[in-house]
Amino acid sequence: MAASSACIVGNNGLSTHTTKNKLSKDVYGKHLFVPSRFQLLGKESKTIVIKASLDQRHQEGGRGILKNVGRRGFLKHLLGNAGLVAPTLLGSGKAYADDQGVSSSRMSYSRFLEYLDKDRVKKVDLFENGTIAIVEAVSPELGNRVQRVRVQLPGLSQELLQKFREKSIDFAAHNAQEDSGSLLFNLIGNLAFPLILIGGLFLLSRRSSGGMGGPGGPGFPLAFGQSKAKFQMEPNTGVTFDDVAGVDEAKQDFMEVVEFLKKPERFTAVGARIPKGVLLVGPPGTGKTLLAKAIAGEAGVPFFSISGSEFVEMFVGVGASRVRDLFKKAKENAPCIVFVDEIDAVGRQRGTGIGGGNDEREQTLNQLLTEMDGFEGNTGIIVIAATNRADILDSALLRPGRFDRQVTVDVPDIRGRTEILKVHASNKKFDSDVSLDVIAMRTPGFSGADLANLLNEAAILAGRRGKTAISSKEIDDSIDRIVAGMEGTVMTDGKSKSLVAYHEVGHAICGTLTPGHDAVQKVTLIPRGQARGLTWFIPADDPTLISKQQLFARIVGGLGGRAAEEVIFGEPEVTTGAAGDLQQITGLAKQMVTTFGMSEIGPWSLMDSSAQSADVIMRMMARNSMSEKLAEDIDAAVKRLSDSAYEIALGHIRNNREAIDKIVEVLLEKETMTGDEFRAILSEFVEIPAENRVPPSVPSPVSV
Repeated sequence: MAASSACIVGNNGLSTHTTKNKLSKDVYGKHLFVPSRFQLLGKESKTIVIKASLDQRHQEGGRGILKNVGRRGFLKHLLGNAGLVAPTLLGSGKAYADDQGVSSSRMSYSRFLEYLDKDRVKKVDLFENGTIAIVEAVSPELGNRVQRVRVQLPGLSQELLQKFREKSIDFAAHNAQEDSGSLLFNLIGNLAFPLILIGGLFLLSRRSSGGMGGPGGPGFPLAFGQSKAKFQMEPNTGVTFDDVAGVDEAKQDFMEVVEFLKKPERFTAVGARIPKGVLLVGPPGTGKTLLAKAIAGEAGVPFFSISGSEFVEMFVGVGASRVRDLFKKAKENAPCIVFVDEIDAVGRQRGTGIGGGNDEREQTLNQLLTEMDGFEGNTGIIVIAATNRADILDSALLRPGRFDRQVTVDVPDIRGRTEILKVHASNKKFDSDVSLDVIAMRTPGFSGADLANLLNEAAILAGRRGKTAISSKEIDDSIDRIVAGMEGTVMTDGKSKSLVAYHEVGHAICGTLTPGHDAVQKVTLIPRGQARGLTWFIPADDPTLISKQQLFARIVGGLGGRAAEEVIFGEPEVTTGAAGDLQQITGLAKQMVTTFGMSEIGPWSLMDSSAQSADVIMRMMARNSMSEKLAEDIDAAVKRLSDSAYEIALGHIRNNREAIDKIVEVLLEKETMTGDEFRAILSEFVEIPAENRVPPSVPSPVSV
């Protein structure tokens, strides 16, 4: 195929008397005349030079093609090429020199001087203050044809100009002057990328907001200002009030809200109005979010759910915009329920500086306060929020009119734990030796999430062991794993194993023989977590109120391990195994003195409330209003409590050495001893206090 090329370049004042013969070329067999002067964008110094090469074998075909090309097509092609070249016209003089019809041919400076000496140079155009030269020279390699080449000069010296004059060479110097057109192109070139970027963001924002400006306004592209709340016109959470157990008081409050939504006339007839907001407060895992799901499944009204952290962004004002958008959608679907989980992320108290001054969070909170109970109000919208940090919430958020009710969802009692276990045991198989009442009694302080995890872990263990039903062994192992950690490797060292056995039996002996202590549930030498051995105590009932006798008995039981080591092996042989015990009993003794007023100092609360806060910053900011004398008295009272408890523990170990040796012998053989087995052996040597006696447990079958 014949190769043809065309180049359109501009020329500012470049002499063209040697190139005018080239301005007419056979293009596809036709003569195309282009004037040497072509006014481009209002300046007459622009010259258009068209170069073309053609294979003569295709001249006839080229004529036919050119005839079919109309004037509009040619102009379109011409302007298109001019547009491609225009950016290079805007640059430096180097780019400008490239526009003078010069191909990519270059000539070295030494070869240029050689051509100059041999009188082969016909014309020189100088650019860039004489550092670039466009040379027309006769090239013997091309059959003495005139060739235009580019030469990089080291500088414009007077000797070189003198040589040009001696050789009668036509030379001229040129300055790259930008006209109004190039200035316009330069401006457009600089603004092209920002304009494209802004236009793209605008189109994306319109698309994400459904073609509208978006609730966040034009200042929030990409729908930053839109609410991220999940909306369900007919919620189908799969959770009803039947699935919620152990929190009967909280469930009753929410059932009233649901009944109000379903039958409002019963309440409005006596002048009642629906609560505007309900705040759920309680520790993690107690079922706050589960209650919200139950409301969504029972109420039968539109339901919005969002997390407090989804309001806050790095851009100030985005959170407030999302609050406005959320309540706007809620008003359009009223009556409805809006559930905000973890509201403490946005509702933290203002003006305290705690947690860092965050203008975005405070503006979001202000907007939330206005939407919940502002000038316009929010008739028909019930806001339900959940938090486990009600102490740090802003007081304006907690007042009636915004949150009319505060429902405390605490850890369940033994009856509540039994009901929760029945809910989670409905789809599991148990052996006849498993009793949910015993499991509930063994798990004081467990939340609903903990109990669900307990039964799931037991089911996993049963499947791993190839069993078809969950037995009490899997239940015991699951409780141990959740409370103490994973099971470790059994010790093989005889001395260490014996020391751990005496240490754990010391705990069990001192606890059992001290009036007011909880009953022993199990003693084991199987390591779990960081503990080499464990002694489990189980309370008779939920410890809602604890007496001074019970607290002191726990201190005695905690020191029993260290006392056993000292009596059995001697004081030089005591180990670091009692480090955790000492930490617990020291904290308990200090609480008895400073918080509960159970010492000779008197019934004083000697600890600032902010110092007991769960917030680290508030504890650091707590003012120490305690005198040095009072601090010394507190330390002395704590020491007296610990010393007296330790003396009692030493007495129990010394007086019951024979029973301890017998129990340790059985424990080393079996590695795990139940509480009933322990009490049976101990009762052979010593009488157990009446208040610490426990009847043997008889397992009852699971009833769900």
